[in-house]
Amino acid sequence: LTNVFICIAIGGGVGASVLTSQYLGGRDYGSMKTSAYTALTSFFAVSVVLAVFGVSASPAIMVWLRTPANIFAEAVLYLRIYFVGLPFLFMYNVLASVFNALGKSKIPLYFLIFSSILNVIMDLFMVMVMHMGVAGVALATIIAQGISAVISFFVLVRYLKGQPEQGVLFDGEMLGRMVKIALPSILQQSIVSIGMLLVQSVVNGFGSAALAGYSAGSRIESICVVPMIATGNAVATFTAQNIGAGKMERVKEGYRASYGIVAGFSVIIAVIVALLNGPIITSFLGDGMSREAYGAGTGYLSFIAYFFVFIGMKACTDGVLRGSGDVLVFTIANLVNLTIRVYAAFHFAPIWGVAAVWYAVPMGWIANYAISFSRYLAGKWRDKKVI
Repeated sequence: LTNVFICIAIGGGVGASVLTSQYLGGRDYGSMKTSAYTALTSFFAVSVVLAVFGVSASPAIMVWLRTPANIFAEAVLYLRIYFVGLPFLFMYNVLASVFNALGKSKIPLYFLIFSSILNVIMDLFMVMVMHMGVAGVALATIIAQGISAVISFFVLVRYLKGQPEQGVLFDGEMLGRMVKIALPSILQQSIVSIGMLLVQSVVNGFGSAALAGYSAGSRIESICVVPMIATGNAVATFTAQNIGAGKMERVKEGYRASYGIVAGFSVIIAVIVALLNGPIITSFLGDGMSREAYGAGTGYLSFIAYFFVFIGMKACTDGVLRGSGDVLVFTIANLVNLTIRVYAAFHFAPIWGVAAVWYAVPMGWIANYAISFSRYLAGKWRDKKVI
């Protein structure tokens, strides 16, 4: 569920980054600053509204997800604490998108490393020293992301003040253009995560052991797709900057180069998973895991590892469409992806068991890529400049 709200934050960051990147490419530094400030103020307000809603609706959401009774109370507790820290999560992700748009991708990397290390240290302290259990894990996440978000904000403000030309703190017209780009991306990313929630509700029906194995496999999958998604995000920023500068051929060159990057990553990941599938799942589940949980985790991971190249090509193609502001078709493509995954999970789970959930994943990825790539070949994205 938390991925839904992360995706909303990332989608908002997409709207900000496309606009900011195109202004940077066109050397309009005043509008670039205004774009960054407008994004931060607007999405902070949205995050506060969502946080209030989430704290009050957490129990109902867990019921809707058919959360097993033996973990229900802890799930609600974790979720409520998570929602309290949602504004920090939003600012953390939007700030990272703005830094990437400015070509300063090392800055969010450093803050991410700092936040991750601090999160781990706080996890260990809260759980092993303070004995706070699930609540401690949630608090550790909030504290780590909160500190990183606040420091990132001051670093960004200082950087922008050092740039030529003046900007304003808020521009309603610019927000409208930002929302026009962000909404389809938010819709696409959040609906896909909602679809994954629906799929998880199918897994929940097979019991907590199957859920544990699937969750472990999904966690590992989320790590494995990071290079693919990151490459796609880089393509989006690269595309926006070069469109702003009027260099369309460089967009094509960057897109072709991204295929080599994701292909290399997919081979490395497939080899690692093939050799270390069992130990990786065991490290997530522990030695006391059931045979059912182990089988679900290893089954999912060993199957999906050979298909990561498709999500990589999909992410890169979507990156070109996002960076140019051509967001409608890639949104439709991702909704097709979602539809295939949800339909297959619900329709075939009674026949194939829990394995139906992961059989549908590459089908969705391939369909998504085919639609987005067709749009790229059509060349309509060239005419979608948003500034």
